[in-house]
Amino acid sequence: MTHLPKAVVLLSGGLDSTTTLALAQRAGFACCALTFQYGQRHAIEIDAARRIAVQYGVHAHVVVPIDLRQFGGSALTSELPVPKDRPLDAMSTGIPITYVPARNTIFLSFALAWAEVLGALDIFLGVNALDYSGYPDCRPEYIASFEKLANLATKAGVEGRAVKIHTPLIHLTKAEIIRRGVELGVDYAQTTSCYDPTPSGAACGRCDACLLRLKGFAEMGLSDPASYEPV
Repeated sequence: MTHLPKAVVLLSGGLDSTTTLALAQRAGFACCALTFQYGQRHAIEIDAARRIAVQYGVHAHVVVPIDLRQFGGSALTSELPVPKDRPLDAMSTGIPITYVPARNTIFLSFALAWAEVLGALDIFLGVNALDYSGYPDCRPEYIASFEKLANLATKAGVEGRAVKIHTPLIHLTKAEIIRRGVELGVDYAQTTSCYDPTPSGAACGRCDACLLRLKGFAEMGLSDPASYEPV
């Protein structure tokens, strides 16, 4: 029996990370999903990640608790209001208050640690540098720098077994990501992207994440199957 190489996939329960998981499986990896309960106001995404991990039959799924609300500094980890109804062109300038300081660095560090334990040399992350809100830790140069760090800081890297950070969505628009996911049979009704969902889990339809998601589906000529709060 052939054993597939293991990969750690960061899985938030959102559109991008679920598409990334599907792509990693298609690429022939035994996927180990890593989800963070970091004090985010949209913690409903953790339940989505659990459902998606089961649906995809991942090799393992770990949910790591980290309380970033102790630091705050973001609308996602404090009581600061989530921006609503921003024009799409405004999302491409500046760094919004929904940016969580150093979040991807924290997440990738945990992923790297787990990968070492698993003997995995591949980490998948669903960051996107195009249809997104200008986060500094979603840029290609950041990913390249972290990959270099990973190979300096790990036993595998020192021994010449290079760690690879895969970002298959980084140069795609949201519509292109959705097209790729539809081709792979991703059930986007299971995913959640909203920064400020209702207590029942319905998306607000007005935050940056919702607006970019809705724009992507519209450009594909598709209806978003997610549940939205009635207008």
